[in-house]
Amino acid sequence: MFRYETAGESHGECLVATLTGLPAGIPIDLDRVNRELWRRQQGFGRGGRMKIETDKVHVVAGIRHSKTIGAPIAILIENKDWKNWTEALPVVDFEGSAEKRKEVKRPRPGHVDLPGAIKYNFDDVRYLLERASARETTARVAVGAMAKEFLYCFGIEIWSHVVGVGQEKLGRLATFDEIKAINQQDEVLLNCVDAEAEARMKDVVDQAYRTGDTVGGVFEVVAHGCPPGLGSHITFDSRLDGKLAQAIVSMQAVKGVEIGSAADGAASFGSKVQDTIHYNKDSRDFHRGANRAGGIEGGITNGQDIIVRGLLKPISTLRRPLESVDLDTREPALAAYERSDIAVVPAAGVIGESMVAIVLAQVFLEKFGGDSLVETDRNYRGYLEQVKNY
Repeated sequence: MFRYETAGESHGECLVATLTGLPAGIPIDLDRVNRELWRRQQGFGRGGRMKIETDKVHVVAGIRHSKTIGAPIAILIENKDWKNWTEALPVVDFEGSAEKRKEVKRPRPGHVDLPGAIKYNFDDVRYLLERASARETTARVAVGAMAKEFLYCFGIEIWSHVVGVGQEKLGRLATFDEIKAINQQDEVLLNCVDAEAEARMKDVVDQAYRTGDTVGGVFEVVAHGCPPGLGSHITFDSRLDGKLAQAIVSMQAVKGVEIGSAADGAASFGSKVQDTIHYNKDSRDFHRGANRAGGIEGGITNGQDIIVRGLLKPISTLRRPLESVDLDTREPALAAYERSDIAVVPAAGVIGESMVAIVLAQVFLEKFGGDSLVETDRNYRGYLEQVKNY
C-alpha cells in the first residue's frame, strides 16, 4: 500500500517525508524530482521566501543505485531560512528563550491561527502557522515526484496549467500537448497556455500587489495515459473522484474541486452533459464524443484524460491587514503580517499534480500490486490484454 507522511515546520531545520509501498526496481531520476521542487517555487506573485530557499531532496533511505529497493523511502529537504530561526524555534528550551520567540498574538482571518489556538490551548499562534504553512507542500511535491516516477513507467503523465486568476479566465479548453509544452519551459510567469489570457492575469496580480492585497484563482491538473478501471464504485471511500477531491482540498488555501466540466454540467441538461459512447470495429475499442466527465464515471477511470480543477482562495496573509483581535488584551487589532505571497496559482498547480500522482499511484498499486516493477508490469500488461479483448 502506497502511504506517505510529512513532518516539519515552515522555519524549522528541515522538512521530512517518508513513503512506503513503491515496488522495487523503479528508476528514480533525482534531477527530475528536484525540477518538480523548482517548479513549485516559480510563478509571478511569489514572496521573498522563494529567494531564500533552493529546494533539493536529500534521500537517506529506500533508493540505491538510482532505483527503489522496496523499502521505505526517507527524504530530507533543508530549510535555508532555519539559520535565522534557531533561537526563535529551538528544539530544546533555554534560559532567556522567551525574549527570542517571535510570537504572533493577532490571528489572521482565513488562517488556522484562531481555531488552532483554541483547539490546542495556545496563547501564541506561532506553532500553528509554522505547520499550517504551505511550505509543508514542498515535502508533498517530493513524494508526488516519486509517484510520478512510478507512473512514468506505465506511460502516465501528469501536468497542470492555470485557467483563472481572480476574474480573468483562460476561456477555452487546452490540449494536453499545450499543457505539457508550457511545463517544459525554464521561465514561469503564470503557467497559462494562452499568452493574452496570461497577460490579463498578470494585470490582476499587479493590482493586488499595488493595493497590498492577495488574489486566488483556478488551476487544472490533467493525467494522461491512465487505463480504464482504476478506482471503484463499490464503497464511498474507494471511488476515485472522492479520493481526488479529498487530496486536492487537503492543499492549503484550496476551497473547492471540480472534476471535468462539473460547474457547467450543473447548469445544463443531461443530454448536453453525458459523454456519448462509440465503438470502432476496426481498432476494436470504445471512444467518447467528449470528456465532460473528466475521465471518471462512477468512481472509475474510463480511459480518457483525468481532469481535476482546484479552486484556490486568496492567501490569508495581507500586507494591508484585516481586522482581528489581540489574544492577550482581547481588544480590536489589525491581523499579524508574516512574509507571504501575492498569488500562488501556478505553484498550487504543481502541488495539485503531486496530489493527483499520489492518489493514482495508490489506486494503480491497489489494482495491479507487485513487490517489484517487473511483477507490477506483468500484471498491468495482462490487464491491458484483457481490455483489448473485451
